[in-house]
Amino acid sequence: MTGVPAARTRRGAGRRRPDRAGGRRPLVGVLASTAVALTATRVSAIALPWFVLVTTGSATRTGLVAFCELAPYVVVKALTGPLVDRVGPRVVCWTADTLSATAAALIPLCHTLGVLRFWPLLVLVAVIGAVRGPGDLARDVMLPEAADRGGLRLERATGLAGVVEQLAATAGPAAGGALVALAGPLPALLATAACFALGSVIIGLVLPPGMGRPAASGGTGGTDGNPEPDGYGRRLREGFAFLRGDPLLRAICAVVGVGNFLGAAFAQVLVPLWARDSGGGPVVIGLVNGLFGATAVLGGLTAAAVAHRLRRRLVFFTGYLLSDTPRYLVLALDAPLWLVAVVFATGGLGAGFLNPILSAISYERLPRHLIGRVRALTAAVAWAGIPFGGLAAGALIAAAGLTPTLLAAGAAHLTVVITGGTRGAWREGQEGEEGQEGREKREERGTETRGKPDHESAAPTDAAPGRSTPVRRARGPAGR
Repeated sequence: MTGVPAARTRRGAGRRRPDRAGGRRPLVGVLASTAVALTATRVSAIALPWFVLVTTGSATRTGLVAFCELAPYVVVKALTGPLVDRVGPRVVCWTADTLSATAAALIPLCHTLGVLRFWPLLVLVAVIGAVRGPGDLARDVMLPEAADRGGLRLERATGLAGVVEQLAATAGPAAGGALVALAGPLPALLATAACFALGSVIIGLVLPPGMGRPAASGGTGGTDGNPEPDGYGRRLREGFAFLRGDPLLRAICAVVGVGNFLGAAFAQVLVPLWARDSGGGPVVIGLVNGLFGATAVLGGLTAAAVAHRLRRRLVFFTGYLLSDTPRYLVLALDAPLWLVAVVFATGGLGAGFLNPILSAISYERLPRHLIGRVRALTAAVAWAGIPFGGLAAGALIAAAGLTPTLLAAGAAHLTVVITGGTRGAWREGQEGEEGQEGREKREERGTETRGKPDHESAAPTDAAPGRSTPVRRARGPAGR
């Protein structure tokens, strides 16, 4: 079966034989498409604002362009999970990359022809953001299928995906800045369009035939053949009901969402103010962020190799407690630069281990026909607080000062991590509901709400439905 791999019943039992028709080609295709799409996004994040700034001279219009790209991205990505599940991630990804390439190429073309005005520019930017959301989600949905076809452990595949994302986040802005400086924003936007086009070519030609098909077609459900609920709204509510009924996924969503909110405050406001007050300036910001990114790549590569042997709750605590809280504390204490550099470098190593574990838990717990809509909802929770992090940090600094704000943010993050990591639901992510029996129970949870009244299917529960029957414990992959 392709799609979400079944959980492992013992260490080493989760390794699958590669698909003879595809081998490692599916994973290479997904990761390559992810790399070029994320690089295009990072380049456009520099080229678009700079283009608006140099052509209009307005900081307000520059900020409006950034908003018009980010807001549609978050909203559309959250709402297109049912579409990805219904149409198939491959079709959605190819279409999204093609539309992104077209919209990005139209900006320099229309400007060269002298027909580009500000409001049509906003429409093109909104199109880029709106179609990028489903495209990124579709690549995310295809990752477990690619790992399954290639016979790779899920933790290894998610670890490699995390490394690709971190490399794109580090190299993309550098390449974008250099390209804008050397050739200007219009050639950089053409390079963005070329990257999106390359991503669509990879999805169309590199991925093997039959990969990325719809999880449900012809009105049937995932692997069990049960009817899918009629209508887009019912499908979306089905994914929401599944998420609300899974305590472990809810806990992870809460920790990631709060962490991203605090992380936005840290990157956008707290670190720049610390660098200004300490006299280091932008050079120090680049140094500590570069160290964090480089060691995060190293941590991700290490995690891809060994994460399946480690206890997941231990990785969760260690990764978060290394990557976040110490950074707030070391800046609040006005520590010397060498110590700040050590803390940031150590934090990057911890952060590199988080993505393989958290993503693997999510994929393993989701029935195939619900991956798109539930992953879309979890991404929406993760992104929801990012636009407000900097605003909250600025208001708190104005009221209390930089040091109290750093200490409060660090304490808040530590509290959330401890609360989320000590929930009893982690026993399931660690070793419970393993093997085919556990997968069948999770599949039942994905279909259990079908045919029920809307108010009943959306009701929150303290434990996931279908778990009243005792589940035989099996030794899981999480480090014995």
